[in-house]
Amino acid sequence: MKALTILTLGLLLPIAATAQDVIGADGRIRVALVKMPYTGARNIAELSETPDYLMGGGITHALIQQGAVLLPTTTIALTLEEEDDYGEWHRMALANGHLAETVAENTKQGYLSVGLLANCSSLLGMLGGLQHSGPTRRPLRVGLVWIDAHGDFNTPETTLSGMLGGMPVAISAGMALTNFRLESGLDPALPTRYIVMAAVRDTDPLEQNLIDRSEIQMMSLEDIRERSDNLHAQMRRLSQLTDIIYVHIDMDVLDPAEVPGHGLTVANGPTSVELAAAISDMFTYEKVAAIGVASTPSGAKDPDGISRQAAYRLIEGAIAGVQRRKD
Repeated sequence: MKALTILTLGLLLPIAATAQDVIGADGRIRVALVKMPYTGARNIAELSETPDYLMGGGITHALIQQGAVLLPTTTIALTLEEEDDYGEWHRMALANGHLAETVAENTKQGYLSVGLLANCSSLLGMLGGLQHSGPTRRPLRVGLVWIDAHGDFNTPETTLSGMLGGMPVAISAGMALTNFRLESGLDPALPTRYIVMAAVRDTDPLEQNLIDRSEIQMMSLEDIRERSDNLHAQMRRLSQLTDIIYVHIDMDVLDPAEVPGHGLTVANGPTSVELAAAISDMFTYEKVAAIGVASTPSGAKDPDGISRQAAYRLIEGAIAGVQRRKD
């Protein structure tokens, strides 16, 4: 992957190669599936079956049918020494560090990473990988499109639940848990002006206060459903501000009927068809380089595979958006 440079005030500064590079000379899209099973959760399973469940429904075949070229799937795992280390949050951060290494390498090789994520705590590993995927040691400026029913912008001082999964955007923005962020491979933190939240409609009172005092921008439910001018304005803004962009989806953003068994759904979400169309528009922008799908109900919670098929629509929407770059 080649990088261009510009001369500014006597210094050579790298311009990040765009995600257009994921389209090969043969016109096919290069895709790398990454399974991230770690949850960072306390008092429940530290490893989730969600990534395996997503892989088991034929996603590789679906992507190949779309014309994608796939790398062998990577599963993130701790080393034996790390597995014996203390604390679920600490081990989650270590796993995020491995995720960041994988995503960085995928991106450098010209592959679009698709994160099959246990939950939203993997956000930091996905961001960290993109941040350090450039041609030099200089960190890239990473934009984030956060698609979730919840803001996940709590800190330990504002949270009502105490869940790590309610904090990843705030951690990514340097608001809390600095060691967790650094171990996850994200350094420096994201300026809040690099963050766009989409379809968020359930926040805690003090969390909302933090959002209101930040420079986070918003896409409404209507923006998603209508693929509005604001959706494109925000994508153009991130494309101008940042070097590379990550789109993160928590499945609880969807209409609850499409995520049976999810414990944190919120009424009045978009359908997976509506959201997939919006994601396809987002991925026409060349700096969008990775997608993550988190918190898909699995196994007995999704006996008819409804949630899994909804997740597939979103991933396929991203690939369809990249294909539109060729037009």
